Amino acid sequence: MAKDMPQGVGAGAAGTATARPRASGWARILGWAGQRARLIAPLVTLLGLVVFFSLTTDSFFTTRNLWNGILSQYAVVAVAAAGTTFVLLCAEIDLSIAAVSLLIGVLSAYFWITPVFGIDFGTWGVLIGLIAAALIGYANGFFAAYIRIPSFMMTLAMSTIALGLAVWVTQGKPIFKVPGLLRTLGGTGSKIGPVPVPVIVAAVVLLVADIVLSYTKFGRYVYMTGGNREAAEMSGVNTRRVVALCLMISGLTAGMAGMLNVGKLNGANPQPSNELLIFTIASVVLGGTSLFGGEGGIKNTLIGVLIFGCLRNGLNQVEGISIYIKQAVEGFFLVGALLLNVVALRLERIRTQAE
Repeated sequence: MAKDMPQGVGAGAAGTATARPRASGWARILGWAGQRARLIAPLVTLLGLVVFFSLTTDSFFTTRNLWNGILSQYAVVAVAAAGTTFVLLCAEIDLSIAAVSLLIGVLSAYFWITPVFGIDFGTWGVLIGLIAAALIGYANGFFAAYIRIPSFMMTLAMSTIALGLAVWVTQGKPIFKVPGLLRTLGGTGSKIGPVPVPVIVAAVVLLVADIVLSYTKFGRYVYMTGGNREAAEMSGVNTRRVVALCLMISGLTAGMAGMLNVGKLNGANPQPSNELLIFTIASVVLGGTSLFGGEGGIKNTLIGVLIFGCLRNGLNQVEGISIYIKQAVEGFFLVGALLLNVVALRLERIRTQAE
């Protein structure tokens, strides 16, 4: 074999000759994109929607519409979606988001106008509402994680309980007096400079959630629990505690969303609605967070909320689309966006397996 080698070529040179050829610039770009397909696919969808509605409407791509029509309108969804992200990353589900949001909004307004046990709580009712939201979320988590009631059924039952309590507290009547703090935090007219206060609140909640998931031990445990629960337990992770805390976080953010909504509407109405539940889960999944756990994050959720907000806002401004068909068109757009996410994720997995 040594005789057959070209003169002057040794073993080291032979090893170099058989090394993998260096990837071209395009190949490196495609590889980088493949590693981030879960974030890039929804981002492409968002940019596509912005371009489409900017070309087909006159007022979509304006500063006023950006702040008031999209960011401010969907700040409540963003707050609730931050907590939902934790739950989905654990491969669980929370169907009580809308009901808990309604109950906590009602309680915060009720404590504002009604003394309880002779105590006039006033604005402190907001703090009581947040504590109640966290306790309801932890109750979901305790029964789902420790008693092993599936989170789907547990949160569905909690949804019914929360709705019943909201109607009982108000006796089915709206409350029109709400704390000034909530009007400031949730009202679309309250601003700091050009930025609506609800947008700032949503940004802070998303930032804190992202820091927790990206830079803390608890965040790593959340991903481990959702990715492979058995492996996480073998590594010493208390997955039951992780699931319980994630559902508690979801309850807390749902309560915060309910309070913002009360401030936005300047009243608390005990009439049930599942819009917040649908909008929240749709936004998180549109952003690329997996329903099966372990993949995604707050950055994905932010993009998902923007996709959902741009889609609904843009369709309302497009002329020539009948009001009776807009909801169906919205559904088709959502399916297309989800298909793009699925294709991108499959390409990402193929690339990973190839390596």
